[in-house]
Parts: sequence; structure tokens; C-alpha cells
Amino acid sequence: MSTDQPRPGSGEEPPEEPFQQKPDGTPPPSSAGGEPGPGAGGEPPYGRMPPPPTYGHTETDPLAGMPPLANRFKRLVARIIDALIVGIPLGIILGFAFGGYDYNRAGRSFWQELIYALVYFGYDGYMLTTRGQTFGKQFMKIRVAMLDNGALPAGQPGWIRAAVYALPPIVPCCGSLFWLINVLWLLWDKPYQQALHDKTAKTVVVSAE
Repeated sequence: MSTDQPRPGSGEEPPEEPFQQKPDGTPPPSSAGGEPGPGAGGEPPYGRMPPPPTYGHTETDPLAGMPPLANRFKRLVARIIDALIVGIPLGIILGFAFGGYDYNRAGRSFWQELIYALVYFGYDGYMLTTRGQTFGKQFMKIRVAMLDNGALPAGQPGWIRAAVYALPPIVPCCGSLFWLINVLWLLWDKPYQQALHDKTAKTVVVSAE
């Protein structure tokens, strides 16, 4: 006949009581699943809550550690300067070739518009991929940077950005409308003030000062 208590000298330890505190001060396990409940030094009942979202130039923001975003007015002036740099000499050349050149876009022929768009595309793409700045942006002390790391938009990103900006106007009917929406998009875009050509190439325009 067995008994609940071991005989003295048998070397057996008495079984632990499930709700009795251990001599080293360890609290007893709870009755539900063996995990400490809320308020007993354990995790919250539904796990650790995620941190609240942060905004601005923080460690979670791609712009953290980068220069501030470029002023919109500076971006506009830079585009005007670039348009003059490309348009004035090109207008003189095309004026001789076509017997005249209308600096107003609405008065140009399709071929004049196509040539201007291709030349501007080549100028913009080459300058962005090699320097991150056109002459207009350099004059206004702004530059184009990759959104994720601030690097030069070398290679494909720079050419994509230039194409989305310069080439749509040659598309009949809706091309000019897309171009207008593209350049106006940065007026309300948050938080990076990106035009559509920036979003496509994953770039931002920042101060170079």
C-alpha cells in the first residue's frame, strides 16, 4: 500500500504544489496556460503594441539626414532657365531649317515640337544622370536625389525622370494635358513635394546649398 509522502531516506522529493511559491521567490504560474497575466510582469494580453507612426525627418523617414526639400519657386525658375538654354539656340537652328520657329508651344509644328522634346529630353537626362543637376538647377542651388538614399539618379532613374517630363507633350490631344498635371502635382503632393516624373523615377528635389 503506497502513501502520498516518501519515506525518510528514500531520496525522493515531495511533489510541488502547483500554487505554492517556490523558495527562491519565483511566483507560481497562472492557471491559464502557464503564462503570467497582465500586471504580473509579463507582456500585455494581446502582445506588444507597435510604436506610433512618426512624421518628419526621423530615422524612419527616407529624407532623414538629407538636405531640406527644394523650394517650389526655385524649381519653377530652374525649369524656365533650362527651357531658355535649350529653346533659344534650338529656335535659331530650327528657324533656318523650317523658315521660322514659334517660341510659343501652341504655334509650333509637330516636327518642331518633336525635335524640341527630344533635345530637351537628351539635355535633361544627361545632366541628371551625370551631375544630378541641370544648369538651371545648379544656378538655383537645388539638385535631384534618389528618395531612398539621396544618391545621384545615375542611369535608368535619371532617364526615366527626363522622359516623363519632356516627352508627353508630343503625344497628340492628351499629351499637353498630362504635362500640365505632371508639373502642377508637386503643389499638393505630400510629404515629398514630388511631381509625377519624380514619383515615376522615385526621386526628390532637395537643396544643394
